[in-house]
Amino acid sequence: MIEYRTLRIALLGGGTVGAQVARLLLENGDELSSRIGARVELAGIAVRDLDKKRDAALPRELFTTDAEQLILGADIVVELMGGIEPARELIIKALNSGADVVTGNKQLLATHGTELFDLAGQVGAQLYYEAAVGGAIPIIRPLRDSLAGDSVTRILGIVNGTTNFVLDRMDTGGDELGDALAVATELGYAEADPTADIGGYDAAAKAALLAGLAFHTNVPLDAVYREGIEDVTKEQVDLARSMGYVVKLLAICERIADPATGEAAVSARVYPALVPHRHPLAAVHGVNNAVFVQAEAAGDLMFYGAGAGGIQTASAVLGDVVSAARRHVAGGPGVAESTHADLPVLPVSAAVTRYHVTLHVADQPGVLAEIARIFAENGASIETVVQSSAGAAGTAGEKPPTATLVIGTHAALEASLAATVEALRASAAVTSIAHVLRIEGA
Repeated sequence: MIEYRTLRIALLGGGTVGAQVARLLLENGDELSSRIGARVELAGIAVRDLDKKRDAALPRELFTTDAEQLILGADIVVELMGGIEPARELIIKALNSGADVVTGNKQLLATHGTELFDLAGQVGAQLYYEAAVGGAIPIIRPLRDSLAGDSVTRILGIVNGTTNFVLDRMDTGGDELGDALAVATELGYAEADPTADIGGYDAAAKAALLAGLAFHTNVPLDAVYREGIEDVTKEQVDLARSMGYVVKLLAICERIADPATGEAAVSARVYPALVPHRHPLAAVHGVNNAVFVQAEAAGDLMFYGAGAGGIQTASAVLGDVVSAARRHVAGGPGVAESTHADLPVLPVSAAVTRYHVTLHVADQPGVLAEIARIFAENGASIETVVQSSAGAAGTAGEKPPTATLVIGTHAALEASLAATVEALRASAAVTSIAHVLRIEGA
């Protein structure tokens, strides 16, 4: 029988994911040991409430409220507490103690990642975070390792399962947003307070991490442009479907040229957008996630799978645990994050995109010419126009009849398209602007 050295694992957090990680470590310890070349031992689980009901039956003696004491003597610390503090402080203690750290905390990494990665490099430890983006989908390692010799140009990602479930229900089931969100909450896909998901905050944190990895640049969370899906209506979703699109909340990270200087830069943004039915991301349903990567040499790549769930996310966490354990067996310092490019992160106004605008306009001669003039004056051009039947003619004293224009633009700077919309809003020819959505993946 092979005698292995023992590596002690401290688990911080016993929630949905943490409980599954603990269960799998206990049940599959022997098999993991044979893969690693060292025995892994779950030293304990730090939680806030010892009596809280868990998602898995675990030995009570493993639980403790003393996270700092648990960290001492651990070879690998797995942080699944969530939030900024005390998670940040505990990770710093773990790294300073010489332990490698595995975390799924995207908000923490997007906010304090530079500090934590620098500390890991200084002490020769490693910080792993595959579970921070995309749940079970392996995307961190492919970007960090497999594509390290390539040049990634663009990432389009559906990286939040809750919003994808809600938008999918609106598209395929005809639900209003509130009804779809209620179903997501009932099924456990949405938190009691869904703001982080519906508001795009969760996706923005993931976009910061993806952009940083893809472009070897520090991308602060506050540099990521963010819009959520709170204002997406069933009418928008229905109109999108009729025109060959589906509405998705996208995290978009791309290498762009600075419009002012022509120099290379980075854009990172999150917003609901129209995706053509022919694009692979249009077929991502339910709570699944998908990340579509475009690289100069590798071409188009897509990573697809479960974006949430305790057991699914635990898979990504355990993959990092195995990597960390193997590093301990092999010896040597951790591998530093690659942020050498130091490209500027530009505001959304510097990105090039396309708009899909639905206008209610006065049904009278000269309106189309006026609309075209506004587009031209603001540096945007019209690609398609669909006009609905005009409203009934008004009687004396009533407002004049209106018509609906659905306009698709050519690609242009976001700044030009946004200025066009504001000019349309101020025009006497426009009664109201019903919808504005960007088009991505076309």
